[in-house]
Amino acid sequence: MNAKPIVTLARACLAGTCLLLMSTAHSAVPDNIKVPDGHKIALQTVGIGEITYECRAKADSPEQTEWVFVGPNAVLKDRSGKAVGRYFGPPATWQAEDGSKVTGTQLAVAPSSPGNLPYQLVKANPAEGQGAMTGVTYIQRVALKGGVAPTSPCGAAQKGSREVVNYQADYIFWAAQ
Repeated sequence: MNAKPIVTLARACLAGTCLLLMSTAHSAVPDNIKVPDGHKIALQTVGIGEITYECRAKADSPEQTEWVFVGPNAVLKDRSGKAVGRYFGPPATWQAEDGSKVTGTQLAVAPSSPGNLPYQLVKANPAEGQGAMTGVTYIQRVALKGGVAPTSPCGAAQKGSREVVNYQADYIFWAAQ
């Protein structure tokens, strides 16, 4: 057996650039965030960045406050660790280095492990510009680390304050076959 590929893979994982093996990841995700049959993986990235939350009045109870999602800001990297795009919002926008970009509508979420954002399935709108995002129909968010709302106090005294939390997630971009 040749150990060189295994050593190379182990080094890549230790360097922090290892993504999920997407062929098995698709079968391991909750059913409600699986992409419909007839699609193939067009691009696999890992997003590394931060999410901003703001302490605001609850929509249904204005006398109470809660941390509310404001928006993400992340770099999208390929398997080798090279930056290939950005994820930002609102609206949620995935933009490739070639300038092509997509926005989308969330179709489903499913709980992941405690302290991490949920899994997510997004239906992509038609891409703007020509390039890596052209033809993308769905985006999955998997392999989540962090990103949940702060646990710090959010009361009347903190109303309007913002906090930034770090996160990491794999974004899998799918296109029709």
